[in-house]
Amino acid sequence: MPGGAGVRRPDHQTTTRPPAAEGGPEDGPPSAGGGPPEAEPGSPQPGPRGATPPRPADGVTADAVLAPYLQGQAGDFLRSLRLHREHSAPSDANGQGAEAAARALRRSARRISGSLHTFRTVLDPVWADHLRTELAWLSGTLAREHAYAGRLTRLLEALHQLSGAAVPAARGTKPAATKSAGAGASPSSGASAGAATAPDAQGRAALGVGAARAGALLERQLTLARTRAHSAALQALGSSRFHAVADAVALLASEVPLAPGTTGRGAEALLEPAERAEQRLIGAVAALPPDASAEPYNEAQDAAWHQTRLLLRLHRYAHEVVLGAADPVLTGAGHALDLHRDAAEAAAAAAAAARTPRIAPATAYALGVLHADQRHEVEAARAVFRETWPYAAAMTAP
Repeated sequence: MPGGAGVRRPDHQTTTRPPAAEGGPEDGPPSAGGGPPEAEPGSPQPGPRGATPPRPADGVTADAVLAPYLQGQAGDFLRSLRLHREHSAPSDANGQGAEAAARALRRSARRISGSLHTFRTVLDPVWADHLRTELAWLSGTLAREHAYAGRLTRLLEALHQLSGAAVPAARGTKPAATKSAGAGASPSSGASAGAATAPDAQGRAALGVGAARAGALLERQLTLARTRAHSAALQALGSSRFHAVADAVALLASEVPLAPGTTGRGAEALLEPAERAEQRLIGAVAALPPDASAEPYNEAQDAAWHQTRLLLRLHRYAHEVVLGAADPVLTGAGHALDLHRDAAEAAAAAAAAARTPRIAPATAYALGVLHADQRHEVEAARAVFRETWPYAAAMTAP
């Protein structure tokens, strides 16, 4: 296995350097297999090649490891749901409490869904498949509003850095002008700031003319999309489908349906699916296009990177189940993949806005420059991922 990969103890001692980046943001809609990991800073690194993966303590059964984890996540889900209902009252005008509760709700839903996917063989498969699908639907529906808001903020700030012109601030956020050019959240924020000075005076003037209109167009389009996503989330939370999901999670908090014969089996029954999850991740990384073929406008390659991000989530959740903590080795790599997703989706939004009929040439030019900037952010995130990925031997497919 490349780099001594395997399910590792959080305190595994090594000599390699820690990841360069720290934890990543919560992300958008997950696949049916799970959702994004919350990053946890740490320095442990993978052991030497061929090291024997550590195992749970002797005498511990699989159900004694898996059931408490799922029940704990179910309890967090129910508490977050209660807080969301409390903060959704009209008296909570700013909505920050409801937004925080929704993030916690998605976090628990993703972890339950991902664990049901990875450890399906030790669970009732019919029950696990149904609940996993429903939780993926819920998490994805709740994530869209947050994703649109973050995308708008990112694009308006990038427009300001590129043009130096005043552009509208995203609603509910501070104006983009208050953010320093070197304080961006992306791995190439310094490059973005430098890009603002690269065009000659004429090009910069043309960009300045179209930046304000481009920002206004993005504001209209993404705010409309966010409003629709908010309405869809409210409708989902009031639907009979959601209430069925909440009832299923409430039952999970008290009882975990296991596959026949699972009760009493050793915790080793969890190691095989956890190892498979890690092997799928390492295989996906090995299959990523090499640096030699990288181009800024290679949108066709984005899907493979997004899939790698989802597989990294599943690996981290499996590590949480088996060893009781997230694997800190992949903190930097996971953060880079989060940034890659954000930049790719922002670039797609800029391109979609540029296709709006009958926009002024200056507006189209500004949106084109913005699209190019975000695609270069995509490439920068890929470079950071390759630098922080701990299994260097898996970077090139055999």
